[in-house]
Amino acid sequence: MDIFENLNEEQTKAVKHNKGPLLILAGAGSGKTRVLTYRIAHLITECNVSPWNIIALTFTNKAANEMRERIDAIAGYGAENIWVSTFHSSCVRILRRFCESLGYERNFSIYDTDDSRALMKSIIKSMNLDSKSFNEKKVLSIISANKNSLITPDMYKKEVEGDFRNEKYAVLYSEYQKKLLANNAFDFDDLIMKTVELFKTDENALKYYRKRFRYILVDEYQDTNSAQFELLKLLTPTENEYGEIENNICVVGDDDQSIYKFRGANIYNILNFEKAFPDTTVIKLEQNYRSTKNILAAANEVIAHNKMRKPKKLWCQSEEGMPVKYVRYMSDFEEALGITHAIKDGIDEGKNYRDYAILYRTNAQSRIFEESLVNLNIPYKIVGGINFYSRKEIKDILAYLKTIDNGLDDIAVRRIINIPKRGIGLTTIDRIMHYANVHSISFYDALKDLQYIDGIGRSIGKIQEFVSLIEHYRNRIKDNKTDIESLVRDIISDTGYIDILMNEETPEANARIENIEEFITKAVTFDLNNTSDENHDENSNTSSALSLFLENVALVADADTISEDSNVVLLMTLHSAKGLEFPHVFISGMEENVFPSEMALYSLDDSELEEERRLCYVGITRAMKTLTLSSSARRMKNGNTMFNNPSRFINEIPRYLITQSASDTFSQSLMPSSKKRLSEDSFTFTKRPAGSNLFSNNPYINKGMKKSSETYTVNERVTHIKFGDGTITDVEPNNGDYDLTINFDNIGIRKMKASFAKLSKIL
Repeated sequence: MDIFENLNEEQTKAVKHNKGPLLILAGAGSGKTRVLTYRIAHLITECNVSPWNIIALTFTNKAANEMRERIDAIAGYGAENIWVSTFHSSCVRILRRFCESLGYERNFSIYDTDDSRALMKSIIKSMNLDSKSFNEKKVLSIISANKNSLITPDMYKKEVEGDFRNEKYAVLYSEYQKKLLANNAFDFDDLIMKTVELFKTDENALKYYRKRFRYILVDEYQDTNSAQFELLKLLTPTENEYGEIENNICVVGDDDQSIYKFRGANIYNILNFEKAFPDTTVIKLEQNYRSTKNILAAANEVIAHNKMRKPKKLWCQSEEGMPVKYVRYMSDFEEALGITHAIKDGIDEGKNYRDYAILYRTNAQSRIFEESLVNLNIPYKIVGGINFYSRKEIKDILAYLKTIDNGLDDIAVRRIINIPKRGIGLTTIDRIMHYANVHSISFYDALKDLQYIDGIGRSIGKIQEFVSLIEHYRNRIKDNKTDIESLVRDIISDTGYIDILMNEETPEANARIENIEEFITKAVTFDLNNTSDENHDENSNTSSALSLFLENVALVADADTISEDSNVVLLMTLHSAKGLEFPHVFISGMEENVFPSEMALYSLDDSELEEERRLCYVGITRAMKTLTLSSSARRMKNGNTMFNNPSRFINEIPRYLITQSASDTFSQSLMPSSKKRLSEDSFTFTKRPAGSNLFSNNPYINKGMKKSSETYTVNERVTHIKFGDGTITDVEPNNGDYDLTINFDNIGIRKMKASFAKLSKIL
């Protein structure tokens, strides 16, 4: 097979490059996955690189699985020895092997968001802090941001010294980490941070992986955070078979698609790659294989308004295609109706439901589309809803499995001690917890010391039955006398979990039973695949099948749950749509204060608005054949009616690339004195000066720019309708207005203009 036969000139250069750092700037739809897989095949077949010396990192299991399948098909024998996985999965494998040097046992748990919240809630309670003032979500958000920047509890404590509130956060951070260690658990952010810590403190571990991973390939590099960057920097001085140091790192990314700042992604990782890795070769992939020329032209025009980017311009050899369509509606209800009817028309013409995607800025915008789709009997799925593994019944079974695997996991044990109900009261549980804390042992170990705990009384027999059940399962795992499917089925049977649900005889209970049946299917699939699981190459002696199963479940992301076989319309946020493509795309809510968001418009930091523009670019480039943008003049939010101008991103698309129309009700609102009813087809738009707003003569939305009539001073307390109470830390006069810097109690520092902020002073 000639792997270069189907590659363009720039792709071929990227595939053939085999020494030193390489930055591949890959525009949307430019075939980056093909380049990565062909590059790996070339290293193996033409450069005599051992598959064992290659690691390919990405961000979703779906992307990793797709890359794995392509590599296996192209590279053939030995390809199974390549590490192809997400950053987090790779770090789990590294930690399974070396985590004992950090004080952890190899059967550690991986905490999801719910587990972390439960743990933090208990810490806040134990410290007698007001849960309203110190909300566990807010605290965990601060901790996550610190971990993504590799800031330890001690470092954070020094950083915030003298700030009473943040000093409390530092104490909570420290206690949280102590509890995680005691529970033999890592949270999601720990997987990266602790691997970096391992490499900085364990020379043997770092040397082992530097020698193993001579060639490092990273997909979606623009999404990496500071911790992931440091991880790559530590690994990159790779060592060849002669002991010589090489820097064979290849990263593929697109700074124009860097949209995860809120998760800690650092766009400067890709913008400054050549500084971090000297002698870098840069190759641009600008030929697009996904979209029509009109769609690409619109994307290029929008993203060109950003200053913080590496210049590139997408192009394609496909047809011109339909112009981008823009529709202005009177209300968000009418917008949803218009979009769903357009989809129905397409279905009537023979298209498939799966060809369509409705994208929006925030999850809250999905409700009105759901109602409209239901009314038209259009099947749909929301991406980013409740994760399957976050459902109560699944969390309960997982807690049993975690307890069997890792008895130090207090969160899991306490969840199931009384599920199903065993008559063990909260007072009894509190006494056991107190005993465990006093004696510095786990909650599960305390259950074995019941004879030494006062006040347990009638619960002793029930607790002993629970412990006996867990020990029975543990012995089966230890003796390799069970697979995951049998273990799950026995837990369900022995506890009577499904029997209790069946006795309820409600639709909700039936749905839960169906979820449990689906979970059993997951266990069966795992058992079938586990015999050849790639993790067995070095972890088979350190991890049980149960540990690997729990790890597999813990690392599932929303994007991994999207099935290409499902014939449904997909609804999702623009963030969730990254990496996907659809023949027909609708981007709704294209309005100022919605998209770009209110927060970005209030910020004085241009980077916030530039990230919103990158998000728009991502949305546009999801479309293959047709793209429809829409906005509404009137939108309900938080029970209030908003009147927003069309998004500036629409104005950034040249008029020759876009066709504009409006609903009948909106058309009539433009000419209140006219009795004439204008149809969508007959509605026309006059040419506007550059930078002016569409429909600028609409009395509903053209309220004009205003200046602030209030004066503000430093240290003044104010409240914002969305961000809550805060303290003004800086005031800058600006042409009759004020640029304010405000430290909000709940979300931290924000910069905004006084005239737009709608602030109220706290007297």
